[in-house]
Amino acid sequence: MISKVPTDINEFAVKITESVNKAIRKMAEKAALNNEELIVGDNNGSFKSIPAKELLKKLPK
Repeated sequence: MISKVPTDINEFAVKITESVNKAIRKMAEKAALNNEELIVGDNNGSFKSIPAKELLKKLPK
């Protein structure tokens, strides 16, 4: 099946962002089930390890 190609670049960007957010949430949910931690970055270029369960509280559904 061929999907419709968005004509507006903003519409395309929104679809990409939504897909990435879904993938991140799925990864965090899987990690949370195994009591794992994930490495996340901040706006200052630093990284830290946090429990996946804590990250899920901050992610959009």
